[in-house]
Amino acid sequence: MRPADLAREHGISTQAIRNYERDGCLPPAERTPTGYRIYTESHAAALRAYLALVTAYGHATAGSVMTALHADRLDEALTELDRGHAQLLRDRETLAAVRAAVGHLAGGVTGTGLPALPGARTVGEVAHRLGVTPATLRTWEAAGILAPARDRTTGHRRYLPADVRDAELAHLLRRGGYLLDHIATVLRQIRTAGGTGELAGTLDGWQRRLTARGLAMLAASARLDGYLVLRPASPAGLAHLTGPIDPKGPMGPMGPTGPTGPGKPAGKAT
Repeated sequence: MRPADLAREHGISTQAIRNYERDGCLPPAERTPTGYRIYTESHAAALRAYLALVTAYGHATAGSVMTALHADRLDEALTELDRGHAQLLRDRETLAAVRAAVGHLAGGVTGTGLPALPGARTVGEVAHRLGVTPATLRTWEAAGILAPARDRTTGHRRYLPADVRDAELAHLLRRGGYLLDHIATVLRQIRTAGGTGELAGTLDGWQRRLTARGLAMLAASARLDGYLVLRPASPAGLAHLTGPIDPKGPMGPMGPTGPTGPGKPAGKAT
């Protein structure tokens, strides 16, 4: 295949193909006696895998995965994919937390079950309402969860209704076991949307984006697996991972995770 043959399938330039090879996203191509590159079906599979990874994980992760593979660092490539899946899980958990919080705060009722407070409140008043100490509220402020204004004369914190709502939400999520950095992420989402009412209208779109990312990761995994099968020079140890499983191996059907694991005889399967 020529660079143009690979480029045509994806609607990209031949220079992009050369750049991907230069950057290690494609395996090195052989050359004709006159210096022209020769690409194979393995290169085409690598390109499909790389572009699918870009869609699912972004350019940085896609590049890291492919360059690690071409340097025979399979576990490093898999670790990059694991990080992407872990981030998706964190995003799903954040969405679930926002949904729960918006549900609790809808209709002007706070996480304490009390009506929303009008006007500005002091840190002591808000702490008393939540049943926490003022030091706890200051810790949440340092973590980026709360951002109360200051009185210009005294310098004291002034909690407006939106600040009290944020404190209520933080308290609700802390009782649910969420860490401070996770709660800060939730509060940023709400502030960006303009409040819980506006945020409620964006949650379905957020869910659709997460679902699309998950499906893109699934498709990228299939493309990457197809490339690993075609690779002319597999990383050390890859052959036994992609080939038949040894029935006598520790992870095979007859090993600890198979039907004849601990507590079962190694005789005829029942």
